[in-house]
Amino acid sequence: MRKLHQIGLLIAFTCLATGVASAQSFRVQCPNSTITHPAALNDVEPAYTGPTTLSAPSASTFQAPTANVNGAIKCQQISGGDGYATMGDGTQTYLFSFGPLSGLAKIASGQAGTDSPTEFNTINPPSNVLLPGDPATTDDPSGTSTPNLASFTYNGAVGQVPDLDNGGAINGHVDPRQMLDVGVMNGNIPAPLMAIDEDDEYFLTLSNVGMIMRPDLFEQHTVHFHGYPNASAFYDGVPDASVAINIGGSFTYYYLAPDAGTYFWHCHITPPEHLQMGMVGQLYVRPRQDRVTGDLYTALQNQQLDLRTACPSSADTVHSDILCSNPLPAVNTGAAGAATIRQGGTSGYAYNDGDGSTYYDVEYPIQIHGFDPNFHFVGMTFNPEGFADMKDKYFLLNGRSYPDTVKSGPLETQSSDGVNHFSQPLPSIINITAGQRALLRISDLDVSEYQTLASLGIPMHVVGYNAKLLRDQAGNNLDYYTNSITLGGGESLDVILDSCAVRAVGGACTTTVPVGTYYLYTPNLDHLSNDAENFGGLMTEVHVN
Repeated sequence: MRKLHQIGLLIAFTCLATGVASAQSFRVQCPNSTITHPAALNDVEPAYTGPTTLSAPSASTFQAPTANVNGAIKCQQISGGDGYATMGDGTQTYLFSFGPLSGLAKIASGQAGTDSPTEFNTINPPSNVLLPGDPATTDDPSGTSTPNLASFTYNGAVGQVPDLDNGGAINGHVDPRQMLDVGVMNGNIPAPLMAIDEDDEYFLTLSNVGMIMRPDLFEQHTVHFHGYPNASAFYDGVPDASVAINIGGSFTYYYLAPDAGTYFWHCHITPPEHLQMGMVGQLYVRPRQDRVTGDLYTALQNQQLDLRTACPSSADTVHSDILCSNPLPAVNTGAAGAATIRQGGTSGYAYNDGDGSTYYDVEYPIQIHGFDPNFHFVGMTFNPEGFADMKDKYFLLNGRSYPDTVKSGPLETQSSDGVNHFSQPLPSIINITAGQRALLRISDLDVSEYQTLASLGIPMHVVGYNAKLLRDQAGNNLDYYTNSITLGGGESLDVILDSCAVRAVGGACTTTVPVGTYYLYTPNLDHLSNDAENFGGLMTEVHVN
């Protein structure tokens, strides 16, 4: 009788679990307009001419913009699940991981998967059915690791279809079959890259597609933006104060971007396990200064009038408790905004510096991470995970060990579903034209180690730490030059590599460093390896062309 009772409990539990899963639903969200951005279309970042002017609130209305509406709307969709990645010695590593469910072509090309509303709400044509493994399945159907990235161009939200019950409206209604075909076993390391601009409203949808290799785990997932100044705990991703997303469900996080800088994000469900298993990614916020058309100092003065980023003066009795994130520089250099930024170039500023000191010509996100192969193996084989014995033996830049760090294009891995997936889409090779500056957005989400990166031949100019401009409250720049930087898990640095050896007054380059190959690597020899093999680890190349 006891055995029958136990069997009955098991059947009841299984039915209950199935009922809970079926009660969930996938859904995405990307509005074309909001109260904060009331225009009918928000695909383009407007020039910054001054703070947004808001109407006075009343008992029945919200504050609404009346002039200088800054920023735009950005959207992205990601999956929470599992997958595999290929290490530098050829071994395959099992991951708990996030994967892209929007911006697929962008992600495969090493870009952020963040979309404008028009891009996000584009419906995939029925004649171009999405297949498991896309875009790798379409770009490289023979699995030769030589993808034709031009063959796949879809960047919209995977699964989004017209809502036929509401006149064919595009309102977040989805076909779960498409989402599962693309999202299952499609984990990326690092997780999909995100990039937004100050004053943007950012809608991030997480859809939990389940972990196929661990069907015994009813794992929830969240998105926690580490260090991000988000006002609402509800969207912070810490399950004690917000929500966690069950298998078969979606949740849309909402952020109003206030402060520029390099951040990172991870799942906050059992963080030591999920971070070690690969659920880590990078986010960066571009400054308003990228959209300034005139004098940078004056533009930064205007920003002091924006209540969300105000820098209080000694006479300010209203905002006197606010620590200013972007003080005016002590010296007005008279620098003007670079024209190439507004013309769609790759250049920009790391921060709202007011003096042009954080200008760069090209930027590269560099995420440091480490793997314990034994921890990942037992994570796949239903064995107890040894948290106390965790020790990283693979050391990764953007999910790759050297020499994979210098391979261009996405790396792909054949997964347990028999098809190839772009497992590591983000290269780490750095290309600079002689005389240019490269911004390295370096973040460390290693669980068990401190990591050091060194640069010989091109000094590191450190301009930001933990998404804050290195400047004191009196406006004195605290940036510095060094040959190496050291980060612990949960830290980020903004580093500029300047391939100009001598600059004249005004910034013109008179002498460049010699053209050639330089190295960005760790001087910790134990971290220059792929597991027990020689070579590999934290090393990549800097090409000055």
